[in-house]
Amino acid sequence: MKKSFENTALLVMDLQNGIVSRYSENQDILSPFQKAVEAARRSNIPVIFVRVAFSEGYPESNPRNKMFSALSKFGGMTVVDPGTQIHESLQPQPNEPVVTKYRVSAFAGSNLEVILRSKGIDTLILSGIATSGVVLSTVREAADKDYAITVLSDACLDGDPEVHRVLTEKVFPRQADVMTVEAWINSLN
Repeated sequence: MKKSFENTALLVMDLQNGIVSRYSENQDILSPFQKAVEAARRSNIPVIFVRVAFSEGYPESNPRNKMFSALSKFGGMTVVDPGTQIHESLQPQPNEPVVTKYRVSAFAGSNLEVILRSKGIDTLILSGIATSGVVLSTVREAADKDYAITVLSDACLDGDPEVHRVLTEKVFPRQADVMTVEAWINSLN
């Protein structure tokens, strides 16, 4: 009997050109993400891509926001900028939404929650860059919104391997199941 995953979605977060390029020294880093996306598609699990981008003129950028306030001075990261487009190795299919967020969490300022509600999604499989950024913020907010959460530990990257380890081994398990892409794919059968 085939398992049903009609209430589950895979979120692929911040795998956009400007962020992926920071990790480009290792060509294999995207392999776990690609495997997760392929497995979700095979199992008819919706794949939702999330990116961070800003409107022209940066009206969403507040000077008090340490992470995003410099954008208005240096430019880039607008919704049309090449750096905010999903990386070519993970191109969304026509039926896969690309959600634009304006802060760190996948929910912040985006239509993600509307999409999830409209599809009856109550279980989220999370992947993304960075573990200490979008993944952490989205885990926290999704838990507060009562979603069931799984974090794919090897489909998350962080510039600091120790921060990644602490989050995936000690912090995330308090609010989410944490497993490798391979273990998750095996659980789909």
